[in-house]
Order: sequence, then C-alpha cells, then structure tokens
Amino acid sequence: MLYQQRDHFSGIMGTVVYAVYAVGVIASLFLVGHVSDWVDRRRVLVMALFVNVASALVFIFFPSLIGLIAARVVSGVAFGMTTATATAYLAELHLEVHPGASTKRPGVIAITANLGGIGFGPLLAGLLAQFAPAPLRLSFIVVGAALVVLGLLITVSPETVSILEDALAWRPQRVAVPSEGRRQFFAATFSGLAAFAGYGVFNSLVPSFLAGTLHETSHAAAGAVVFSAFAAGALAQIVLGRLDTMQMLRRSVPILLVGLALFTVGMWVPSLLIFILGGVVTGAGAGLVFRGSLVAAGSTALLESRAEVLAGFFLGAYVGLSVPVIGLGIATAHVAAREAMLAFVLLVAIAVVWSVRAVVRFASRTLVEL
Repeated sequence: MLYQQRDHFSGIMGTVVYAVYAVGVIASLFLVGHVSDWVDRRRVLVMALFVNVASALVFIFFPSLIGLIAARVVSGVAFGMTTATATAYLAELHLEVHPGASTKRPGVIAITANLGGIGFGPLLAGLLAQFAPAPLRLSFIVVGAALVVLGLLITVSPETVSILEDALAWRPQRVAVPSEGRRQFFAATFSGLAAFAGYGVFNSLVPSFLAGTLHETSHAAAGAVVFSAFAAGALAQIVLGRLDTMQMLRRSVPILLVGLALFTVGMWVPSLLIFILGGVVTGAGAGLVFRGSLVAAGSTALLESRAEVLAGFFLGAYVGLSVPVIGLGIATAHVAAREAMLAFVLLVAIAVVWSVRAVVRFASRTLVEL
C-alpha cells in the first residue's frame, strides 16, 4: 500500500483505513439509502455522485492519514447513497420502456455494475500506480472527472418517482417488509452478508500474500488479482443469468466452497496460481449467491418501498465486506495469517451453507424476479 509505505503506519491502521469506507457505506444506507423512495431517484443519484467527487478532491488535496480516512468515509457515504437507489432506478427505467417485462435483466446489470465497479477500481488504481506519474493523485483525478460526467448525464435522465407531500418527513432506515416475508428477507440479507464476507476475506489477503509471501510488489498485479475475483462474480451472473433464482442459489454454494478451499490451499502451499484460481472461483460463487439473495430479498418489497428494502439488504452485505476484514486484521496481529484465514474461511463456508438453505426454504415458489 503506497500510503502505508509513505506514512509508515501499522498494519492495524491499514485495516482501519480499509474498514472506514464500509462504515461510511453502512451509515449512509441506514440514514439516506432509502430516501429516494419518497424524494426522487435522480436527485439522490446526482447528489451521491457529487459527494463522491468531493471525496476524490479530499484524496487529491489532503493526502495525509487523516485526509485519507476522511476521504474513505465520504466515499463510503456516496456509495451508500448510490447503490440501492441506482438498483431500483434501473428496474423502473426498464419497466417504463418495456411495460410488464421481467426486471431480471436490469437486476443483472445492476449487480454486474456493482461488483465490476468494486473490482475495476483496484485494477485502474494499480495500473496507474505502476505505469503513470503521481500514483496517489492521478486515479482520483480520472475517477472524479468521470463522476462529474455521469452526474451531468443523470440530470437529463427521466424521473421514475413522484415527490410525495411528506417528502421532508425523514426517518432512518427500517425494514418495510410484509410480516409474511420477513424471514425470507433476513435469511437473504444474511446470505448476501456471507457472500460479501468471502470477497472481503480474499481481498484483504491479496496485498500481504503477494508482497509478504511471494515477494510480488507490482501494484498492477495486486489490482488485477482483486479485479479477477469481482469480475468472475459479474461474469458468472451473465453466463448463468437464465437460471431461476432457486437453481442459481443451489449451484452457487458448491462453487463458492470449492473456491474457498482453493485459495486456502494456495496460501498454505504457497502457490500464486492456486491462490488466484481460488479467488476467481470464490468470486464466481459469491456473485451467484449475492444475485440470488438480492432477488429473494427484493421480492419481499412493496412497490413503494423498493429502495428501502434494497438499502436494508445492501446494509447487511457491506457489514459482511467490512467486519470480517477488521476481525482478520486483529487476528493476524496475534496468530499467523494463514491460520487466522483458515478460521475465517470455515466461518464463511458455514454461514453460506446455512443462509442459502434458509433462503431456499423460505422463498416462495412464485418468486418475483427483480
């Protein structure tokens, strides 16, 4: 990590810097992730994009440790504002153009963009850090410029939600799910949490494994390895997108378990090839679990509370992306990294198997595709 090399802060502090992003996401999802249900989608999205531009400016002009933490939190807030709103907005735009059509296609696009974006960021940053000047600033300049363009494009996009009379009656996130669907919603949310925990454990191990064990210090290589896991998750959903939700969930579990086993073996051998292969297979399985879980959670939503329910789901998912990483960072300060990783992998495997079985058990046979 370039910042860690420059400022000489500890591995625990590096974990804190990583984790505060998820804190921003979770806080944002809880406080404003659902607001577009009664304000409007476009206004929230434009605001979120320009909040993210603000975080890029902090990265560029305040590159100290305090500035880095602040920028990560602000970036997380922007993402929390975006993710549920954009997912609901895509589905509604699709229905306006194709009335009565299944929203499965925009759902796949939304999740592909979500996972692809999380993976593309490290890839772009790694390539720029390796082959371009000003590695701590250039990637934020590029991303900030792209966000400004996207914000301007959304301002001229159609709106899909009418502003309600009580739009100013703000309240924090709550789970607005009919009582008969709550067990399904909570099981699906925990399943999404477990899937993102798989991503989190793998990604948190990439820098230390490449640099510490294999002595591979290329920033481009580290970014490419992280990207491969998320890209595999996005690609798996495209390839297996025709499966119904229950089939997708049933097939996802063995894929994810094989992936977890492979990258565990890759660390213990150690082998870069097996480690990367494990990350790719884990990413594919986690992507399928995430897709099936999102559909199962979203199918419990009332039409007028779609973003609120999706915000609740993503809230759980990003707990999975952050909390295991924090725990792993603390654990590796006391035991060997591969032993701590083995314990976390076993916990993720148990959580995935249990939660997916619960989703399949609770989900209706007439599940409505997002």
